[in-house]
Amino acid sequence: MTDTSATSRTYLLCPPEHYTVSYAINPWMDTTAPVDTALAVNQWKTLCEALTEHGHTVHTIEPEAGLPDMVYAANGAFMVDGAVYGARFRYPQRQPEAAAYEKWFRAAGWRFVAPTETNEGEGDFAYVPGPGFILAGYGFRTDPRAHAEAGEALGRPVVSLKLVDDRFYHLDTALAVLDDETITYYPQAFSASSRKVLRQLFPGAVIADEADALAFGLNLVSDGRNVFVNAEATGMAAKLESRGYRAVPIDLSELKKGGGSVKCCISELRL
Repeated sequence: MTDTSATSRTYLLCPPEHYTVSYAINPWMDTTAPVDTALAVNQWKTLCEALTEHGHTVHTIEPEAGLPDMVYAANGAFMVDGAVYGARFRYPQRQPEAAAYEKWFRAAGWRFVAPTETNEGEGDFAYVPGPGFILAGYGFRTDPRAHAEAGEALGRPVVSLKLVDDRFYHLDTALAVLDDETITYYPQAFSASSRKVLRQLFPGAVIADEADALAFGLNLVSDGRNVFVNAEATGMAAKLESRGYRAVPIDLSELKKGGGSVKCCISELRL
């Protein structure tokens, strides 16, 4: 069983006031399926309340009309030690989000590094505090050349991991950091060589199965003890509890229609 303890975190989120599914840029998006924006807002508020109730600080960015995916704040940038590596989105529908997030980070006074390579922020970057390195995904959204750029911008070593299943188009749909040393991941979302790397680096990882991944159970946020996880992912919650974590289920069924859940909605501000 994992010896877990919580640490207070600081997060950035964006209200889904303009959320809808008006285009399809991942396998989860269906433009013919109805979306209840009011319900999405209420579910998002429940997430914010859960974070604050567990001692975390929540900042919000103003949503902009015409950017329905801006609610997925994880994609807006990636921060380590107060330095921010900005996003550069692959699809034109989301590209204006980068400027909105850059404006927010610059106004907050953090050192912002503008990218030249395509990357989708914390969607494809995960920070492991213990060893102090970055896990970086590629294959569908982020250009692998952005990995070196992020490493240079943030002064951290980067481990590149290839995603091979388009259902798990971002790293944060297939892998999550649970505490300073432990991760959880779905092996089949990665290439054979990337699976080997993950086994070598994290022999004590919590291994997810396909049902966990399809329920967005890996799109989670952990404070080292409490794990905020999609309510649908009951199997994942049980795995986490068996390892000493406390699962905090959050219903984000409306936001899952856009291809995201808990982690997609949260950018961690690592000061």
